[in-house]
Amino acid sequence: MKKFNPAAAVAVACFLWAGSAAAGPVETACLKSGSSAANPALCGCIQQVADMTLSGDDQKMAARLIKNPDKAQEIRTSDNARHEAFWLRYKSFGEAAETFCAQG
Repeated sequence: MKKFNPAAAVAVACFLWAGSAAAGPVETACLKSGSSAANPALCGCIQQVADMTLSGDDQKMAARLIKNPDKAQEIRTSDNARHEAFWLRYKSFGEAAETFCAQG
């Protein structure tokens, strides 16, 4: 009889949970962007980077920018301190996503 391995059980549970998790706002916006490069693997990777680098509110704003690029220009050029701070975080997120999700 095999012994119960709690570490293996946790690993399997995490794998199953991660695979069934609902798409986040950035992933959803990416998939709906109409970009020819958008695919589930790439958009999922970008969401993972967003999860590591952006707050929930920042992810919602990033998703709005993906859906509406004109809004990105508005935020980027805004004199609003909150917009300026967000833009710096968004720019860092974009650089990280480009590095981690590059498709060879």
